[in-house]
Amino acid sequence: MSSIDKVLARIDNDIENSLERLFDLLKIKSISTDPAFAAPCREAAEWLARELNEIGIESSVRDTAGHPMVVGHRKSGKPGPHVLFYGHYDVQPVDPLELWERDPFEPAIVTREDGTKIIVARGSSDDKGQLMTFVEAARAFISETGDLPVDVTVLFEGEEESGSPSLHPFLEANKDELSCDLAMVCDTGMWDAQTPAISVMLRGMVGDEIVVRAASRDLHSGMYGGSAQNPNHIVAQIIAGLHDENGRITLPGFYDGVIDMPEDVTRMWETLGFSVEEFLGDVGLKYPRGEKGRTPLEHLWSRPTVEVNGMWGGYQGAGSKTVIPAEAHAKFTFRLVGDQDPDKIQESFRNYVRSKIPADCSVEFIAKEGSPALRLDFDMPALEHGKTALQEEWGKEAALIGMGGSIPIVGDFKRMLGMDTLMIGFGLEDDQIHSPNEKYNLTSFHKGVRSWARVLDELAKN
Repeated sequence: MSSIDKVLARIDNDIENSLERLFDLLKIKSISTDPAFAAPCREAAEWLARELNEIGIESSVRDTAGHPMVVGHRKSGKPGPHVLFYGHYDVQPVDPLELWERDPFEPAIVTREDGTKIIVARGSSDDKGQLMTFVEAARAFISETGDLPVDVTVLFEGEEESGSPSLHPFLEANKDELSCDLAMVCDTGMWDAQTPAISVMLRGMVGDEIVVRAASRDLHSGMYGGSAQNPNHIVAQIIAGLHDENGRITLPGFYDGVIDMPEDVTRMWETLGFSVEEFLGDVGLKYPRGEKGRTPLEHLWSRPTVEVNGMWGGYQGAGSKTVIPAEAHAKFTFRLVGDQDPDKIQESFRNYVRSKIPADCSVEFIAKEGSPALRLDFDMPALEHGKTALQEEWGKEAALIGMGGSIPIVGDFKRMLGMDTLMIGFGLEDDQIHSPNEKYNLTSFHKGVRSWARVLDELAKN
């Protein structure tokens, strides 16, 4: 029997103990957003440090201006890549409590009508269940073989759910200690309950808010209508001109840096069985929009967008008030892909807006912080190892998927520590993270542990 087979057998034989340990962590009320739970957050950090030390990953709790970090190392100069595994031990508040079917901090295994077993508790999927898949894989490897197949650093934070205010200073202060060859994040999901996935793209984002001003005060529309500029009209014209008749964004230079996906990736996306009708039907819509000639998954994962997130001006109350407002507002966000430059996108947008402002009117811009998109090199050895490991465990080729949103820590690892990130997670769309009755499939946990063991074994072959 090979060493990986022995490790996998140990994982299977120890799964009940692994669940018991997970339940101990889930019982800790580590809600980072509420100062009343500062003590449980520290308790969770100390619990994790003890567990890591127990299995042979030398770890400590590191204080920050907020909730503490946990940092651990297991290094013996292995020839493969030195990897950093990241997770977060903090959880979302449980409100509204009355919608929970059981105490959110008393984890339980529940069997659904279809026979699926699920772990129900706050943090079961986001992110305690996910991070413990890696901890348990490491436990099995060290217990069975005496060591890990590659050098490992662990970083667990306690403020992810509250914006990670301490993370940047901590990474900056500990660059030398935390810089590795590769980061790994298990805060993502599978394509479906049977199909593993690796997230290979995260869209970036930049935002802006505009305030268009015209007259010195609100005007009577009967006295000034048709003669005075109406800021609402100006904002409407700005918005209407952002897309052409084919759904493309009209800003000059907007598509600079946008990269078409390799044909084998887009062909794989076509095999995933994504139904835009079901996707939109879940929110009461029928008809897709976006660039003509692009598939729905391209729209979601690999194409840039601009959206109007809010717009207002003039009278907002009940009934009618016949005014021309003195000013109008709109908020915009751009989701970015490839090598699009957030600063250049914002500059192009502002130049476009200025071109639409009449000479006797003005515009103010209120900037929002931006970040570029991230993507893995499709020829990256670690990606191939991850794909191999997941296919061996799940019996299906791993879907290489994009994410419409972003995971800030992945950008921080790239920009601050120079590391690419392998994003492998076992969450499912119906896990109800951030909502009452959060759950994590028992299969996601068990096979997640086995998957990480296989990934570590494959990485050693680098």
